[in-house]
Amino acid sequence: MAAYGDGGLGLLGDPSRRAIFELLARRPCSVQELADALPISRPAVSQHLKVLREGGLVVSRAEGTRRIYHLNPEGVTAMRAWLDGVWSDVLATFHKIAEDPRS
Repeated sequence: MAAYGDGGLGLLGDPSRRAIFELLARRPCSVQELADALPISRPAVSQHLKVLREGGLVVSRAEGTRRIYHLNPEGVTAMRAWLDGVWSDVLATFHKIAEDPRS
């Protein structure tokens, strides 16, 4: 996902989106279930889900008359790969400084 290369973690920068993401990491939920678990309205949950869906972190499936949302494994894997790359760069820089503090 290209978004992660330019700091796309902004998707989880909002506390409500982060809370939704964390709830969906535990189990799939409907908008109503998410709204019941959070101090925000159903329309607000829907808007946050739209942002997460467009960012590739969430997908949904129809179940009767409602939609059930869950994390998108591909999107989460892409975000994790980006984070792993950033962390590898940090560790390499730390290692270089530790070996030669003058650099």
